[in-house]
Amino acid sequence: MGSSQAAVSFLTNIARAAFGLGAAASVLNASLYTVDGGERAVLFDRFRGVIDDTVGEGTHFLIPWLQKPFIFDIRTRPHTFSSVSGTKDLQMVNLSLRVLSRPEISRLPDIFKTLGLEYDEKVLPSIGNEVLKAVVAQFNADQLLTERPHVSALVRESLVRRAKDFNIVLDDVAITHLSYSPEFSKAVEQKQVAQQEAERSKFVVAKAEQERRAAIIRAEGESESAKLISDATSAAEHAFGSQFESLNELGIFVGVHRTEG
Repeated sequence: MGSSQAAVSFLTNIARAAFGLGAAASVLNASLYTVDGGERAVLFDRFRGVIDDTVGEGTHFLIPWLQKPFIFDIRTRPHTFSSVSGTKDLQMVNLSLRVLSRPEISRLPDIFKTLGLEYDEKVLPSIGNEVLKAVVAQFNADQLLTERPHVSALVRESLVRRAKDFNIVLDDVAITHLSYSPEFSKAVEQKQVAQQEAERSKFVVAKAEQERRAAIIRAEGESESAKLISDATSAAEHAFGSQFESLNELGIFVGVHRTEG
């Protein structure tokens, strides 16, 4: 009977010890959290609210139930969104924009307070659409095609500035797609073909004018050459005639002299 009670007591103690160890392990596990590479954490305290310090990589302690970590991915991430915007001449244009974004690390507590973990999905499509509409409205439809690098630069500059207001850093901004309605696209294509034809006609006319001028210059050169040859021939004939007359006169003089002798 006594040995039986001792065994029960021993097992009870073991169970209590195991329970205590389990509880301690559970508390210890709940007191630790890990921040991996490319991440940062913001700590929320039930009494103090969001703590202003950003937590870096590594394993950290917290007070269970009282504190909770929220993990942010701080690596650059791509986002793509589309917009339908009106041009200055009231044409509707479809655009797609791709941005590479990341949070400003030192401002993560502020980002969490105002926007939460999904800050980029809440902000970027909204300000992207806003900026695209504002920039596109400054240009006519054909200018968007001919001045696309300038348009992209304006979009990039404006969007980077707007994202900064929300503590978001944009490493790259690019317009990846730009298209119009089929009717307008056909009209633009026809206009471009007409412009190319006009340029080709101007080239043909300019070439013909150059050939005409070359022919005139060539003809003038040939005329000048002919004149020089004619003048040279006339001069030679005149000189030869003078010499011939002199010889004739000399021959007559000699003949007369001989007769008189």
